[in-house]
Amino acid sequence: MPHPTRPVPAPQPRSRPRVLPGFGLRGPRREKHVLAAEDLAAPAFPVGDDGVVIGVDPQGLPAVLGLFRPGAYDLVLVGGLWTAQLIALRAASVGARVAVETARAQAWGPMAQAAGGGQPCVTVHAAGRLGPQGASVTSPVLVVRDLTARPPRSRLSAAPWQTTLTVLPWLVPEAVRLVNAADLVGVQRVQPQEADLLGRVLSLPPEDVAALPGLGDDLTLWTTRMRRQYVRAVAGPAEQQVLGGPRRVD
Repeated sequence: MPHPTRPVPAPQPRSRPRVLPGFGLRGPRREKHVLAAEDLAAPAFPVGDDGVVIGVDPQGLPAVLGLFRPGAYDLVLVGGLWTAQLIALRAASVGARVAVETARAQAWGPMAQAAGGGQPCVTVHAAGRLGPQGASVTSPVLVVRDLTARPPRSRLSAAPWQTTLTVLPWLVPEAVRLVNAADLVGVQRVQPQEADLLGRVLSLPPEDVAALPGLGDDLTLWTTRMRRQYVRAVAGPAEQQVLGGPRRVD
């Protein structure tokens, strides 16, 4: 007796592999990368964050300063014009605009002219003549205020992606408020009485207070309330042609 014929199921369309949106197509299958626990300490990355390389640390590794942030950022440098101009050049080299408000335009003019290769990436303004800069994530701005040891209050409003670097050739009691309010402070060689004042304002340990009067022209102590690091500025050949050698006093 013949068996009843069973209906043959219709062929089902082949389902396509699901692709997660935003992750693209699947690549070739590879074995997983495995790292033993004892090897975790082996990789070393001297630069830990995006920013501007301002020199080398005591171990000879690049010292990186994250200049531009989603909020306003204030720096104070108790130091020389050479170090301030090196930072400005490095900021311009990573695509930032630099606006200098200064009482000594003759000292900044040659550097500003050389920085952009014909492009106005560094502009120099007389005291009180600096207008809003329109900083943004795609166009960060470094504002350098080089207005003697007693700078007037800035007319610029704080803005995201706009960093202010105030240069104090030396520290006087009237400028302590600037140091107190800064997010980061750089200190070069200072007189012993200035070192004592900075030690009290920044809560520096005695060994740093004692070291400040003897720092070399290329050495800066960068400090916050929580961390401190000595950085030696190293200028490249092109920067040396523009700025000359390191110097603390101009």
